[in-house]
Amino acid sequence: MHALLIAFSALVGLIIGSFLNVVAYRVPLGKSVISPGSACPACDAPIRASDNIPVISWLRLRGKCRDCGSSVSRRYAVVEGASGLLFGLIAWWVGPTALLPGYLFFAGTTIALILTDLDHKRLPDRIVFTGTGLTVALFIGGSVLESQTDQLPVAFLGGLVYLVLFFVLFMVTPGGFGFGDVKLAFLLGFVMAYSGWPELVVGIFLAFLLGGLAGTAIMLFTKRGRKAKMPFGPAMMGAAWLAALWGDSIASWYLGL
Repeated sequence: MHALLIAFSALVGLIIGSFLNVVAYRVPLGKSVISPGSACPACDAPIRASDNIPVISWLRLRGKCRDCGSSVSRRYAVVEGASGLLFGLIAWWVGPTALLPGYLFFAGTTIALILTDLDHKRLPDRIVFTGTGLTVALFIGGSVLESQTDQLPVAFLGGLVYLVLFFVLFMVTPGGFGFGDVKLAFLLGFVMAYSGWPELVVGIFLAFLLGGLAGTAIMLFTKRGRKAKMPFGPAMMGAAWLAALWGDSIASWYLGL
């Protein structure tokens, strides 16, 4: 049963990944994610249903549009494949519980936000607020069904702690963080603290560690060097997932030193 759940979640992730590509492209431009349907960005030809199968269609068409032959970015297939892999991993980790939909929706939200932050240096309110509201609602519903409501006050408090921390940093370090990072902090803090306080502490530490490492790499290995602007959102979200999955183990290892 667990294996079937993992396989089904991975399949759902592949399909959701295709939709997340649309979300990441259209939302920052203020466009609808529902209509019109997907089309080739070069010739504007509608994508056929048979050519819209996640990963498989891109491989079958060798990364080209069927109508005009222009190249289609491999990122579409990478995002679809990564979403399927992440959804399968989450199903393996969470298991067959009522909390699984909340974690899966949180995964989709973070993937879309990472893409928009990397592309546009923005965390659109439409994604942040929708993702926060529905993720929290799914966690509340799952907690009630699993009789784990004692974790909810901790989660809300953890979200507020992370939010206040980034608001203070936003105020005292002008230009160091975007206000989108502040708005995102509550969602990340909520999910991490739902697992426990060690996960939240580890997530905060890892966010600055990953952000520092990424910033150093950009300065050393890109042409723009110190002038390069690096979004901090991906580091926050990557750290949140590492903390949610392995935060307690990381905290125990560190304290054991």
